Order: sequence, then C-alpha cells, then structure tokens
Amino acid sequence: MPHLFISAAHKSSGKTTVTLGLCRALKNRGLSVQAFKKGPDYIDPIWHGLAAGRPSYNLDFHMMREAEIAALFERHALAAQISLIEGNKGLYDGMDVEGSNSNAALAKKLNAPVVLVLDTQGMTRGVAPLVLGYQAFDPAVKIAGVILNKVGGPRHEAKLRAVLERYTDVAVIGAVRMAPELGIVERHLGLMPGNEAEEAEARIEAIATRVGAQVDLDALLRLAATAPAPQQVRRGSIADAVSEPGTPLTLAYLHDRAFGFYYQEDLDTLRDTGVRLLAVDTLHDAQLPLCDGLLLGGGFPEMFAADLAANIALRADIRRALCQGLPAYAECGGLMYLTRSLRWADGRMAPQPMVGVLAADTVMGDCPVGRGYALLRETESAPWPAQADSIPAHEFHYSHLENLPTDPTYAYRVERGHGIADGHDGWVQDALIASYCHRRGSGEQGWIAPFLQRVRQYRSQRDAARLAA
Repeated sequence: MPHLFISAAHKSSGKTTVTLGLCRALKNRGLSVQAFKKGPDYIDPIWHGLAAGRPSYNLDFHMMREAEIAALFERHALAAQISLIEGNKGLYDGMDVEGSNSNAALAKKLNAPVVLVLDTQGMTRGVAPLVLGYQAFDPAVKIAGVILNKVGGPRHEAKLRAVLERYTDVAVIGAVRMAPELGIVERHLGLMPGNEAEEAEARIEAIATRVGAQVDLDALLRLAATAPAPQQVRRGSIADAVSEPGTPLTLAYLHDRAFGFYYQEDLDTLRDTGVRLLAVDTLHDAQLPLCDGLLLGGGFPEMFAADLAANIALRADIRRALCQGLPAYAECGGLMYLTRSLRWADGRMAPQPMVGVLAADTVMGDCPVGRGYALLRETESAPWPAQADSIPAHEFHYSHLENLPTDPTYAYRVERGHGIADGHDGWVQDALIASYCHRRGSGEQGWIAPFLQRVRQYRSQRDAARLAA
C-alpha cells in the first residue's frame, strides 16, 4: 500500500495545487491514484476526485473514531497503486496543545511518510532551520522529502537546494515555480468547487503538466513504497446494520453547480444499503423524481440565487412534497434553500425567493457566522432516537437567518459552535430536519441509520394509504 502524506509548514503553502498536480500526473502515467483529505472539507475532495479520476475520502479525528479512519483508509488504499493524503493547515497544527488530532498524528496513525510542500517566497537560507525544526519536533514523524513551492526561478531554486543539501538530510524531490496557470479561483469558503468550475479539467491538466515536469515522480514513488502497511483495523460497515430486505429505498439528492457538499463515504454507505440515489439539478429540473426521501446538501446557493429563484416549478414541487410529509435532511446550503428568501446584507442583490418551507429569511454577510468544529446534543424534540450524548459536527457559513418564528422546534442543542440561533440547530418541521451544522452520515453516530428508518416508516405508511384508497 504505497502512500504519502502531503503536508506543509503552514496554511496556504500550495499543497492542494501540488496534490492535484501529483494526482493527475501519476494518473497520466497509468497508475491508479487514491486521494484522501484530512479534515471535514468538502471542496478539496471534489478537486481530488477530478484529478485522480476516482472519489476522494475525508479522514477526520473529530468526525470519526480512529478505528473508522484506519478502516476507511485501508479499504480504499488497497484498491489503488498509490495513495496521497493531503493535510490541512500545517503539519503540527491541531485543536489541542498535544497535537492529538494534528496532521502529524494522522501521518503516524497511517504509517505515512511525509512530504512537506514549502512556500519558499522570500526564503533562501532560512529553509534549513525550518526543515530541521520540523524534523526535531517529533522524531516519530518521518519527513521523507520536500517539494519547494512558489520558487522564483533557477537561481532561487539552486540556492534552496544547496542550503538543504548542506544542512539537512531531507531529499528535495521537486521545485515548482510560480506560474499563473497554477492558481485556482478562491471565494469566501475556500477554493471554488470543481463541480462549479467549467474549466476545471483544463486547469487540472495544466497544473499536472507543470508539477509533473518539476517534481521527480520516480523519487516520489520510491518514497511512497517505503511506507509500511497502516494498522489494520476492520469494522463492519454501518450499511450492514441498516440494510433491510425488500424493495430498495429511493432518495433524491440535490447535486449540481449550486449544491454538491456530500461526503463520498456517505454516498457509498447509502448505496451499500441498497439505496437508489437520484440526482436533482436545482437549476434545470422542473420537478422531483419519484422518491421516498430527499437530501439537500451544502453548497453555494448564494452564488446562484437568481437561477434558483427562476426555477419556480421545482421550488413549488419541493415545497409541496415536504408539506405532504416527505422525509428530508438538509445541511447549510440546503437549509438556506428551504427558507423564504435569500439576500446579501450589503444589498448587492435583491432578495430572491427560495422554497419557502421554513418561515425565515437567509442573509449573507462578509464574515463567518459559524466556523469550525461543533458538538451537538439531541433535544427532547429530536425526531430521531438519541445516538450519543454528544454528536460531532462542523460548520462554516457566512449567512444567518432572520425573521424566525418565536418558537421553532429544534433537534439539537449546540454545545460548541453557533448553529441557527439561541444555541440551537436542526430546525424540525414535519419530517424535515434542516441545520447549519454538517454531520457525518456513516458510523454509529451518523445520520444515515435513523434517517433511513424514518424513510422506511414514511414509505410504509404512504403505500398503505394508497392501497386503502
């Protein structure tokens, strides 16, 4: 199971761009490449999947138990010739002073040699103490090589290589020079999603051409081959626990340029249970397909608000279905889409009508309202059975809701984070739960098992009513 952990000294060093280039350059060599992303990020894995030609998976200490991380990694790494795990932030950055959930901790957990992507802008001799410090800080972390990034030119590269050869024993396996084609458009939540960028394929290929030419791919493969097998921890899939005989359930899910934030692991789990997933394009489809439940994932509805508003037929069909009791689960962008209207606080856009199932209005701002990891506790009003004392989640939204009713029903109390309002999240209305916080669907604490239980009850009652009629 050859694998490497791609990390950096700090955020915005260019590791995502380098990872994309490596994924595609190795794929172009005919190798099967499996990408992973540390953390709860949705956007980078979309780009990974496009570059590698196969879905990318999230590995996160907050959202997953360690055994679940190991089992998910092993399952998908075994099916590829090389795996690349992209970190988040810097190698030793994490939530606590001990670094228990840092990139370094994950690299050790997966027995992954580390390649540091170093932002070398304005740096020459100083690169040596930086690398030496990272090596000395935790000797159990194997820093196997470095990729010099944002290099100014041949002279700059030569100085950096000479310094590292003189003072360190770390191999320089590449030097990527600054170039305009290496940039990816960013917006308030990070990189523009690959599912939204029409030129994504051309951009990835251009990045791969640059990175493939400036990184020694043979040396990279040799480093990956030194990785020992990760700790083997296999556990039964949640799909085994929730699968039931009979006619498979059908779930519709929003999946287009406006909505696309779903964990690949969760989509896999749903399919493994026998669920039939039908994609809904909110920008073009006129109605929902025949389905037993609806998923409304996150995304950027604010960037397509006028187009969403213009699709009057679909908005009306979703409102009708939810008012008639169709089970639905919505997160962040999906929550925003279900409110009455969406507008920007600075007035750059007139309020745009949304689905209107939730009696509130969404207002976009320029600063984060909720950002980071969250912890939720189910209330007495939660329609799903309690699964744990505390449920891990995360949120990242620049919007908030205004003109809420005085007494909405909430599924969660927010122990850490922001949520919707007043320390609560998970607006419950009929068979709908809509929250700002994102949860993992798979696993013992996931939303998939209880949601599918509710969907089965709905379908049974619906079918019985049809027979009685």
